[in-house]
Amino acid sequence: MHAFTTQNRMAPMVILEPAVGCLCDQPVHITVRGLGPEQPVTLRAALRDEKGALFRAHARYRADAHGELDLERAPALGGSFTGLEPMGLIWAMEPERPFWRLVKRDVQTPFVVELEVLDGHEPDSGRLLAQAVHERHFMAPGVRRVPVREGRVRATLFLPPDLFGIGGGLLEYRASLLAGKGFAVMALAYYNYDDLPKDVDIIHLEYFEEAVSYLLSHPQVKGSGVGVLGISKGGELGFAMATFLKNITAAVIINGSIANVGGTLQYRDETILPVGMSTKRIKRTKDGLKDIVDALNNPLEGADQKSLIPVERSDTTFLLLVGQDDHNWKSEFYAREASKRLQAHGKEKPQIICYPETGHYIEPPYFPLCKASLHSLVGGPVIWGGEPRAHTMAQVDAWQQLQTFFHKHLGGEKKTIPAKL
Repeated sequence: MHAFTTQNRMAPMVILEPAVGCLCDQPVHITVRGLGPEQPVTLRAALRDEKGALFRAHARYRADAHGELDLERAPALGGSFTGLEPMGLIWAMEPERPFWRLVKRDVQTPFVVELEVLDGHEPDSGRLLAQAVHERHFMAPGVRRVPVREGRVRATLFLPPDLFGIGGGLLEYRASLLAGKGFAVMALAYYNYDDLPKDVDIIHLEYFEEAVSYLLSHPQVKGSGVGVLGISKGGELGFAMATFLKNITAAVIINGSIANVGGTLQYRDETILPVGMSTKRIKRTKDGLKDIVDALNNPLEGADQKSLIPVERSDTTFLLLVGQDDHNWKSEFYAREASKRLQAHGKEKPQIICYPETGHYIEPPYFPLCKASLHSLVGGPVIWGGEPRAHTMAQVDAWQQLQTFFHKHLGGEKKTIPAKL
């Protein structure tokens, strides 16, 4: 019989499933083997974005009696999060530089997460026991990325290996991921890109109309209608497209406004003016950040009614996703008002899903919560709202809900992607 010494125990190693990396909307299963029985360890995760900004998370754990640590079974004892959170090292990452939001610009390369296992519970002084690299990809195998310059349209089209139904989006990483679920998706730029206008002083909906026509006439795109997916200003534009343009079958609006914000919106002979705002209603948090949730005027009152998008004209089927702690603007109020107006005009009642403790930027799953960042219109950092764990759960659910919705309303068989959390 041998006395077990540390010398002949196998070296600790990190086991990742899937080993080769995965799409960034999918979970990764992290296990560490070869530790001592009940050994205290700290796990650290780090990634650099395309601008070189560092995002990090860490958590303290204890191995089981066999020297194994399985993040699907072992709770974190402290650090960036606590409790049983198998994906916590990804979603709890925070930027080293303040007010920095994690955004993916080049969807053809993955985010690379470096994982480290350190001895003991001091995240900065423990001896390195094991490490691994985990890649989080934005394009499923077989998805093709096609830049579009057609007439005035500046966009990127993502074509799935098998086409059914179509959707539209405004930032490439959402579009590239959705294409992997069987949709042809066009990420449409509308300002500050290539030869498009540098600002949003006047937005002409004819531009979006041209993009819809391009999609519908594309030889590889099936179906007679288009789906629209928009978040924030893109959500407001989604309401506008569904109201004024033909062939918008289904729209998912994430924290969108039914009032026109910022610049003037024009379509043919109709003009919608921007809603008024008062800087006096901007509050300061105890950290000195701006809270702009009350800054906009109520679009139901007085002259500000001229800023309302007449959603009641729309025949589109809507799914409205709402973060109830959105501090950009009053998303839940806008969603309820849109629903009232549609129903008062005999239109289909939109599906509204409200997520408690969820902020403004509802991203694909496992993107870390951006608590505050610079706001282009306001100047300076503003808070976006949300609690990390609740926001994470909302992102996983919202992603599933919007896919189910588009599969149902844009034809083709429904595929469900099981999301473990």
